Amino acid sequence: MLDDLRIRRYCDTDARVTRSIFERAVRVTAAADYTAEQLAAWVPEDRADTVLDDWAARRTAVTTWVAELDDSVVGFTDLDVKIGYLDMLFVDPDAGRRGVGSALIRHVLDEARVVGLRELTVQASRTAQPVFERHGFVVVREQRVERRGVLIENAVMRIPLDASAG
Repeated sequence: MLDDLRIRRYCDTDARVTRSIFERAVRVTAAADYTAEQLAAWVPEDRADTVLDDWAARRTAVTTWVAELDDSVVGFTDLDVKIGYLDMLFVDPDAGRRGVGSALIRHVLDEARVVGLRELTVQASRTAQPVFERHGFVVVREQRVERRGVLIENAVMRIPLDASAG
């Protein structure tokens, strides 16, 4: 099935669908690992255009890729090549557990090597930690971040990169 997966660069018209995937992934997929209060702080119900405008600006401030299956966006990820930081990796719950997240991580790792990065870091949710670990990321430290007055646990993870690997 993933033979049909296509990964391409994000474009302006992807803002709404990637935001929707982010919201659904947090509210549905991450619900197994976080409380309702934590999920609401992570992704509040506010869907104003200003949220979407800010979202689009954040997606274009870094290199963002989307994954498509059957011409539908099913996931996305990003990379800030200036600092080697992967901020977002989200897969639509309807496409989960099919290898979309892994394909996106492999893509980011390949791109990071191409631009000569020596390591990547990520702040991975409890939900995402296992997939990052399968790709060689290791936990540097556990942490709690505050979102709208609520503490949410995640882990700082890193992976060293060998420019000749891949």
